[in-house]
Amino acid sequence: MRICIPKRYLKSASQQQVTQWPQQAIASGSAKIPTLVLYQNGEYVTCGQEAVKKMEDDMENTYSVAKWFKLHLHPETIKASRGPNSPPPLQIPDLPSGIDKERVYIDVIKYLFTNTRRHFVEKTPGGVAIWDRLRSSMEFIFAIPNGWDSKQQKFLRQAAIAAGLVSSSDAAMQINFVSEGEASVHFALAYGSTKAWLEDGMEFAVVDAGGSTVDSTLYTCASMSPELELKEVRQSECVQAGGVSVDDSMKRILKERLSGSNFDDDESIQSIISAFELKTKRLFTGSGDSNETFGGKRDNDKSRGIIQGKIVLSQDEIASSFNDAILAITHSINTLLQGRTIRFLILVGGFGESPYLKSKLSEIVRSKGATIVTAEQPTKKAAAEGALIWYVQKYVKARAVRATFGTNPLMLYDPSIHSERSRLAYEDREGTKVVSDSFQMWVQK
Repeated sequence: MRICIPKRYLKSASQQQVTQWPQQAIASGSAKIPTLVLYQNGEYVTCGQEAVKKMEDDMENTYSVAKWFKLHLHPETIKASRGPNSPPPLQIPDLPSGIDKERVYIDVIKYLFTNTRRHFVEKTPGGVAIWDRLRSSMEFIFAIPNGWDSKQQKFLRQAAIAAGLVSSSDAAMQINFVSEGEASVHFALAYGSTKAWLEDGMEFAVVDAGGSTVDSTLYTCASMSPELELKEVRQSECVQAGGVSVDDSMKRILKERLSGSNFDDDESIQSIISAFELKTKRLFTGSGDSNETFGGKRDNDKSRGIIQGKIVLSQDEIASSFNDAILAITHSINTLLQGRTIRFLILVGGFGESPYLKSKLSEIVRSKGATIVTAEQPTKKAAAEGALIWYVQKYVKARAVRATFGTNPLMLYDPSIHSERSRLAYEDREGTKVVSDSFQMWVQK
């Protein structure tokens, strides 16, 4: 989610991901943890896999959890970008009582930074001394959705300051932001087969399908040598149709199917969704039913397809849970590529590893005469790892602006332009007729 960098080592050291988190199975070696923050009576408890373990052991239901909290930061432009005939909006879980999103982000950042330090000092000879020596010069990179802007950046900067990452006086210099789309293209260029197909003047798209958003960006290769240079062709797309959209759709399907049964409570449905997310959602290819284990041998309802704590999800139900996300992503890609021709689309991100999503997007891309390519490494952390590569390489030399920028100076009065606002015209000290409240454009969207 965040990357911290000992600045002096950037050019000489390779990346190292934190792959051992509290309560995480040692053999897993995963850099990705559940995005959960646990509270009890308004007090922070823990995050990640440790939060999952505590909830599993909580027989008296004394904990409350903050999840999908990134969605609380999304601007309305992202929520409204799901296209015509858009599906129902995501049902974003409320935050725990008395806990606001600022508090959640502060707690998450503290957790990540504390465990990053622990991992570093345990795995690095002389780690404590090295960390202490470099602590004051560390820089931090936040990879953010394409659709986030200065408002969300300000929020994260303030959360980082409150979490103790940097001081308010140093925040402008030590906190960096990069869009997930731009971070992902750097990841793909580092770990993909782009050298085999990328050439001067070629346009290509990058789609980062993550947990909450799908970010799509169109680039042109301005130069291959002496160094690679990319330019963003047009404003990037960002749609709220990530992996959690599939979970949300499956929740609606289950609520309807189990309505009136002994299993239509939130706990049972969430247990089924958790099992679905861990296996079927990630492996589904478009065919075949799936059994999800969510209860014990005494949990039975044959009329609902539940036998000994297992529920059968049909092929049609599973495919249907993907439909809303696929429709929104399709609309987003079509908007991005309108009037353009590409030969390749790079697909990355955890949700992008879904075989079913990839097959559906391949159909769309093939209809445009293009091919989907993927990186040679697992892409669940493409944005996070790509953010560090971006900081070092910075292949993207020009970006498309998301808004028209300008200022409102006094301008010389021109009746052919300002006649409708002639009442605002007046003579300045030098006797020159000027008009106020004008707009002088610097950069056009």
